[in-house]
Amino acid sequence: MVGLLETIALEKRFGGIVAAHNISLKIEKGARNALIGPNGAGKTTLVNLLTGVLRPTAGRILLDGAEITGLEPHRRVRLGIVRTFQINQLFAQLTPLESIGLAVSERLGGGGDWWRRTGSRAEIVDEVVEIAERFRLTEVLSQPTAELPYGKQRLLEIALAFACRPRVLLLDEPGAGVPEMERHEILAAVAALPRDVSVLLIEHDMDLVFRFAERILVMVNGGLFAEGPAEQVAADERVRAVYLGEAVDG
Repeated sequence: MVGLLETIALEKRFGGIVAAHNISLKIEKGARNALIGPNGAGKTTLVNLLTGVLRPTAGRILLDGAEITGLEPHRRVRLGIVRTFQINQLFAQLTPLESIGLAVSERLGGGGDWWRRTGSRAEIVDEVVEIAERFRLTEVLSQPTAELPYGKQRLLEIALAFACRPRVLLLDEPGAGVPEMERHEILAAVAALPRDVSVLLIEHDMDLVFRFAERILVMVNGGLFAEGPAEQVAADERVRAVYLGEAVDG
């Protein structure tokens, strides 16, 4: 597999606090990766660096081998690096139909004229319907977002990210605060994403992580502590000790 998104010796300092230290990683094309670690390990800081919300103190970020370290967040989205957030960033009064229509129209360059374009251009209508079906939102398309069950709101946020045509999709704790039955619906939708979308899942729910990820990265104290296939990481005594709180003999 060919590397798609890569960091080289990435660091982020806030004064004397080191939030990210010497992070070198590679997300392959078609990856199904998960990023785990204790609270405060630096996971969200890393996502903010990858998406341009934060600028690194040192190090480089490459997309398809091209330098993107200094690019603004909106330019990274245009290049295909898209994220969701721990807390939903949704328009509460819009319906899923309106929100997805806005996202698709904005990507096609008609954001300010989105409703007319959504209603008059068949390709926009078809894409909105396809996205709604993919993320199991068809039955709630006309309901205000504020009235949706929380699991559906999380699915809507992922749907909006998908509407941006991501090449790399960074999902920051999509299962947080979601009831168990609805978490399974989210997992199914994410697992069914096409392989031309590389996924990095940041998640505390280990059931979600090990059912989804083929490769797992573990962060501790701002650095990469372990990385490898899911089965290998699950069996790593060092990971169990620092992340799961288990004692290691010797």
